[in-house]
Amino acid sequence: MGAPFPPAVTGLRGRGELARIVVDWTPVPWHTVVDHYAVHGAPGSGVRISAETLLAKTVYPHFEHKGLGGAAQRWTYRVVTIGASGARSRPSAPIPVTSRESVSASGIPLAAVGDFDGKGLEFALSPDGYSRYPTTFPDGVDFRLGTDDPRKAWSYLQPGPADSWAGRRDHRFRLRFDLAATPTTGVDLALWLIDSHATIPGSAVLGINGTTVDRLVFAGGATKGSTLGDSTAAGSPLKPSYLERPLPAELFRVGENVLELHKDEGSWIAYDAIGVFARRG
Repeated sequence: MGAPFPPAVTGLRGRGELARIVVDWTPVPWHTVVDHYAVHGAPGSGVRISAETLLAKTVYPHFEHKGLGGAAQRWTYRVVTIGASGARSRPSAPIPVTSRESVSASGIPLAAVGDFDGKGLEFALSPDGYSRYPTTFPDGVDFRLGTDDPRKAWSYLQPGPADSWAGRRDHRFRLRFDLAATPTTGVDLALWLIDSHATIPGSAVLGINGTTVDRLVFAGGATKGSTLGDSTAAGSPLKPSYLERPLPAELFRVGENVLELHKDEGSWIAYDAIGVFARRG
């Protein structure tokens, strides 16, 4: 007589976040010996259970579908319980979830450095040249859009005062860009990181044209982005994070504008891209 089929997963639920979708479900009863849960997913409103749609195997009732990019994506998920004997449950009910759209996809770019693609390889010193930062960028980064080359003039890492290799001091990164007209709609900042220090990512003061806007607090990463530059590679240990927030439109002006990130707390962050975007009317 074959092993009994394990119970099907119930309570499947999901939420769309920026560049990722998070799916959770109710664990099967404790007396069930579970080898793992098989998570299946496909773009659109339906998903078939097959090897091609298998996204992950996990022992936890939780799955994060990462690396979905800035455009809103709709995916449908189903989960199968795999018992210790290899017996499979019926698939869970399907659940469709849509990721949140980034302002880098919905907005009109006013200024941007980087590609919002989960990689930091287009920046200076990437992927592992942080030891050369003190001599290459002794005064931090002062980057002029349209003139400077990110491969030479924007460091892939922005250190903080916790970093001995960068002098244990504050570091300022400035993005200079010209506007022919002031924005007439809302303006948003998009700051994507491929990674950050795991325990002390710290924060930075955000300023526009000499006015302090906010203190940006960074999520802990995997402390691997100092030597690796691609969070989209298979098996990548990097832990990307995304910070998007509105900016006061009245702070922008015709002519030169300066966005500054003053890293005065914690350790380094590793850039994917940074940009300012006007909302479409």
